[in-house]
Amino acid sequence: MGRPNTVVAVSAAESEQLGAIARSRSLPHSLVRRAQIVLMSAEGVSNQTIAARCGVSVPTISHWRRCWRERGVAGLHGELRPGRPRSYGDEQVATLMRKVLHRRPPNATHWSVRTVAADTGISKSTVARYFALFGLQPHRSKSFKLSTDPFFVEKVRDVVPWCCAWMKSRRSRRWSGPNRCCRWGSATLKG
Repeated sequence: MGRPNTVVAVSAAESEQLGAIARSRSLPHSLVRRAQIVLMSAEGVSNQTIAARCGVSVPTISHWRRCWRERGVAGLHGELRPGRPRSYGDEQVATLMRKVLHRRPPNATHWSVRTVAADTGISKSTVARYFALFGLQPHRSKSFKLSTDPFFVEKVRDVVPWCCAWMKSRRSRRWSGPNRCCRWGSATLKG
């Protein structure tokens, strides 16, 4: 039959907190199930019955009962798993993020995974993981980025009049009025 269950003591405040967790639809399912296990254990339900209702094994029930007795609600949250420790500390990651967000790379308009990796000494795959984790997309910008080409102004002076002439020649409804592009180009780029 097995060993008799040790009593799981749950106060009224803890019962209310566990009930809120057990009814939650937004918390992780594993945490909800653990709260349900503790609540059923406090009501005196057997381990076999709880295992059948929750779809877990009897040793799992015993494990979460023990975690509850030792640490309370904090014991229901996932434990730190064994494994390789992080290679880069919080300060190194913060330095990387500050660099990408607030500084411009030399001879470029924006950072890429490879340029950040070369500049910081962190591997490309790790930098890509941090970009994805923090939602960084330095190649996308909400503002105009000026080219670093030293001949940019000369190139614009060559291209803008040609574009304006082409737009006028199309005689579309949109460009039938005074051509702002040509006025902008001629006023801005002369002299």
